[in-house]
Amino acid sequence: MLSVIKSMGLQGLDGYLIDVEVDVSTGMPDWQIVGLPDASVKESKERVRTAIKNTGYEFPTRRIVVNLAPANTRKEGSLFDLPIAIAILMDTGQIKQQKLEDTLIIGELSLDGKLNKINGILPITIEAQKLGIKKIILPKENAKEASIIKGIQVIGASHLQQIIKYLNQVQNIQPEVTSLPSYLQTQYEIDFAEVKGQENVKRAIEIAAARQS
Repeated sequence: MLSVIKSMGLQGLDGYLIDVEVDVSTGMPDWQIVGLPDASVKESKERVRTAIKNTGYEFPTRRIVVNLAPANTRKEGSLFDLPIAIAILMDTGQIKQQKLEDTLIIGELSLDGKLNKINGILPITIEAQKLGIKKIILPKENAKEASIIKGIQVIGASHLQQIIKYLNQVQNIQPEVTSLPSYLQTQYEIDFAEVKGQENVKRAIEIAAARQS
C-alpha cells in the first residue's frame, strides 16, 4: 500500500510542493529515503522511528521506502519528520484518515513526539494558499504566524499524538485565527516606495517600525 502526504520545502524564500510518498511492504526490515535528501533529512529516520514508539504506536519492522518527489530537487531540513511519520502510520492502518489531498503537513519531531517550531512557515503558507491547499497541519508554535494568511485553515498541535487523534477524528483541534494589527490593515494614500534615495533614513524607519510591532 502507498500513502502520499503533501508537504513543502524552501528554496530561499520560495516554497515548493513536495509529495512524501511512503510504501511499507513485506521483506527484510529496511528503511530508505530517496529523492535527493540531505543529511538532516536522512537523520529523520531515527527521529520518526523513536517518536512513533514513544507516542505509543507501532513502528513497522518491514521494508520502508520514502520518496520525496520531485526527485530532482534537493531536500533540506527536518521539516519532513511529521509528514513521514503520518504517512507511515496511514500505511500501517494506525491512522484511518486517507483523504488528505487538500492538506499540507509539515513539522519537526522530538524523540518524545513533541512538535518543534520550524523556520520559513510564512512563505510556505503563502505558496500553499496559492496552490489551492485548504488546510495546513503544523507545530503549535508556528500556527499564529501561518494564520495571518487568509484562505487556508491552520491546525496547530504540540505533539504527534494530537495529530494522530485529530486525523482519526478522536480529538478536535480548533483552527488558529489571528487578526492583523490595525496599522497593517489601514490603506494609506502615500507609499513609502515613492521616497527616492535616503536609504539610511528609510532603513532606520523600518527598524524602528519593526521594534514597535
